Amino acid sequence: MESTESSYVSSPEAPRRRSSPPPKSPASDTMEKPTYVRFLVSNAAAGSVIGKGGATITDFQSQSGARIQLSRNHEFFPGTTDRIIMVSGSINEILKAVDLVLAKLLSELYSEETDDVEPRTKLRLVVPNSSCGGIIGKGGSTIKSFIEGSQAGIKISPQDNNYFGLNDRLVTVTGNLDEQMRAVDLIVSKLSEDPHYTQSMNAPFSYPAYNAMSYGPPNGTGGKFQNNKEDRSNSVTIGVADSHIGLVVGRGGRTIMEISQASGARIKISDRGDFMSGTTDRKVTITGSQRAIRAAESMILQKVSYASERAME
Repeated sequence: MESTESSYVSSPEAPRRRSSPPPKSPASDTMEKPTYVRFLVSNAAAGSVIGKGGATITDFQSQSGARIQLSRNHEFFPGTTDRIIMVSGSINEILKAVDLVLAKLLSELYSEETDDVEPRTKLRLVVPNSSCGGIIGKGGSTIKSFIEGSQAGIKISPQDNNYFGLNDRLVTVTGNLDEQMRAVDLIVSKLSEDPHYTQSMNAPFSYPAYNAMSYGPPNGTGGKFQNNKEDRSNSVTIGVADSHIGLVVGRGGRTIMEISQASGARIKISDRGDFMSGTTDRKVTITGSQRAIRAAESMILQKVSYASERAME
């Protein structure tokens, strides 16, 4: 059985530097218990988190006292082209590390912008389905209080959107860095109260099977393989005008990642100069279930038609 160690890329464990003790409160005991959080970063952004020779990730571990691990190159969360970062330690250490990582990614994404308005971005946390109930609360009361307390948008992906056998859901936190960090604090504090959540901290990284186009149960154990035509993997190639490709990709690849995430399809764009036969349209190859392909194609064409309408005005 593959261990967590062999499934993640990480620097040597940082020295466990204790942060200054939190103010004494009924929750202070929970604050010290080791727990974890997982979230998604694009494959490209993962490189800047690791840094040259692992220098950045080592520095972040040293500054925060938390441990930071990344899924390996091309080991993505199902339905996305994003790698998973796992940060473990006490809640205070985790919050410090997440803040360092997000601030680094923000500074790289928006380095060219001179706007004084702090950008609102999306952070996608990976949370076991069994722990999502605690975040939602009775009649949605907990998630509502988290939204009010943090001023961030918080959405949990529907369970029926999941891949067969996948027991994790995505919790999307939208806001500026401060709002996101307040939301992460509330969410992680709540998750750490759940003993089942904390126990899964050392579970091996479990998504590579999905990236190898295997949609049956992991390792073929238990359950039955899907035979629904809707869920079989298909591939469709459409043409998009070279001048519109930037709209489909988005800044830092963000738009294409959002389309991929929302639809559950994988999207690949041909290199510059590699056109559909007899046209100057780039090839956009969409892979996934028929439903996922339809959704992704509709979103891509919507982007392109909106741009065409604007151009005609």
